[in-house]
Amino acid sequence: MASIFGHAIASSTLFKVFPYSAKRKSILWIAIFCSIIPDADVIMFKFGYQYEHWLGHRGFFHSIFFCLILGFGISYLFFKKKDKRLILGVLFSLSGISHGILDAMTSGGRGIAFFAPFDNSRFFFPWRPILVSPLGVTKFFSDWGIAVLKSEAFYIAIPCLLTFLVFQLTKSVFSKK
Repeated sequence: MASIFGHAIASSTLFKVFPYSAKRKSILWIAIFCSIIPDADVIMFKFGYQYEHWLGHRGFFHSIFFCLILGFGISYLFFKKKDKRLILGVLFSLSGISHGILDAMTSGGRGIAFFAPFDNSRFFFPWRPILVSPLGVTKFFSDWGIAVLKSEAFYIAIPCLLTFLVFQLTKSVFSKK
């Protein structure tokens, strides 16, 4: 998996480029939450679920279906206006889906069940440059964790920064006309 930092950077970039005018910090924090929460599935190990089970790590909670339920569920619970619910549901869902996409680009694990619960097949992308993050805080603050952060700086932070800069540039060019 990518680290929480990599997931937060990706969802922050989505938030910044997303076409929604009321960009409050609370919306940013919800988007970051949606991008990180799929990894709470590690708790399923405590309940005896193996990695390969559809409820195991990188299974259902990393799926597109779960992220849609999460994103639209949160937007329905926290926002009253229907037009806000729809657009924010899309933002929150995409933030969650970005989690699985980044994890499918890591060097470890057994793949992402993008289509769970309908299909538990696990997928990786052919290009997997992001170092897999260690599980646990103590393991993260090690040489391995530093290597992960370097990998994420190059393969997540720089592309996100470039995306944001291109967005800002095109926004300023088109707003002058």
